[in-house]
Order: sequence, then structure tokens, then C-alpha cells
Amino acid sequence: MILLKDICIHAGGFALKDVSFSVPAGAYAVLMGKTGSGKTTILESIIGLRRVKSGSIHIGEVDVSQLNPALRGIGYVPQDGALFSKMSVRDHLAFALLIRRASRQQIADRVDELSTLLGISHLLDRTPAGLSGGESQRVALGRALSFRPKVLCLDEPLSALDSETRQQMCELLGHMRQQTHVTTLHVTHNIDEASQLADCVLRIDDGKVVTEKVTAETSA
Repeated sequence: MILLKDICIHAGGFALKDVSFSVPAGAYAVLMGKTGSGKTTILESIIGLRRVKSGSIHIGEVDVSQLNPALRGIGYVPQDGALFSKMSVRDHLAFALLIRRASRQQIADRVDELSTLLGISHLLDRTPAGLSGGESQRVALGRALSFRPKVLCLDEPLSALDSETRQQMCELLGHMRQQTHVTTLHVTHNIDEASQLADCVLRIDDGKVVTEKVTAETSA
């Protein structure tokens, strides 16, 4: 579960006040709104990359408002994937487990499991320079899921992909959700992504977050 209670965020001259919403455990929520409305700011606050001025953020039963990002149990996929240029796909999938001191066998098993789930087993020895946009996002998703996070946050992960690859990734995200049951918050402008993936749509409207039903008429 993700729960925000009356959070206030300041980012330079931009501010959001008294933002509240919840995403039930295991749900897939999509956060939408106009450019500059604060979608990424909210996501970064949940992850811990941006401090809140007041209010609280709960992951499950734990108030994580003041916790270091590494302690929040959140997997994160930024818009550009942010892959490390000198690391192989295998290294990316193993990275979060290595810093958590998992055993060699645990890491090998998890890398095998994720690469199979994401369809990237044949890419394990490649570096990011040799990957397509869709392949890079699969690797970024695998890195975010590697340590079995309680929550997954996605910041417009499909925005740079062509329509065919975006559709493939939507299908993959749906399959991933069925396999992992991870609570997900996905920022996007794309209504097709919302209609295919979301249990609920959260829209930023005049600085407030409102919950909408998922319909074909919902617009970004």
C-alpha cells in the first residue's frame, strides 16, 4: 500500500499543498496530469529523492517520510532508465542484491528468474550501448524488481518508445504485475497505458489529486 496524508512539497518556486491519496496493496495506479502539474515531484517524494515539508508518506504500515531512499523498499524506473554504461545486463539485475549482501547463489537464481520473466536472457552479457529502447527499459525494470520491493514507481517509462514497442511493454508490465503482485504507481501522459494497466487513475487537478474511474474517455 502507498498512502500519502496531507503532504506539502516545495520545489524551487513550485509547491504542492495538502496532497492525499492511497494505492491499495497489489494495485496498479496511474498518475496523470498536465505537464508541470507535479507528477514527478510526487513520485520523487514517495521514493525519497525529494523531502516533504509536512504530512506523511506510508509504505504498508511504515511511515517512511523521513527515511533514506534505500530504506523505503521501493523499486524505481526513471524516464530514461538510467542504466550504467559500463555494466552488463547481468550486472544491472544483480546490482541491488549485491549491495544488500545476498549470496552468490541467490543472485544467480534471481538474475535467471528475472531475465526469463522479462525476455532478456539472451542479453545478459550485453552493455546498454547495444540495447534498443525497449530492451533498455526491460533491464531497468528488472533492476528495480530485483530485490522484491514492496512498491514499484515508474516515471513515464514508455514515453520514448515507438507505438509497437510501447504496446509490447504494456503487455509485459501487465504480465509482470500478475507474476509479482507488486503495488505500482506509474506516471504517464498516455491514456492507452492507463486504460490497459490501471486499476485506478489518479489525476492532479489544480494541485489536488483526485481518483477517477478508468475509461476510454479519460484524457491526459
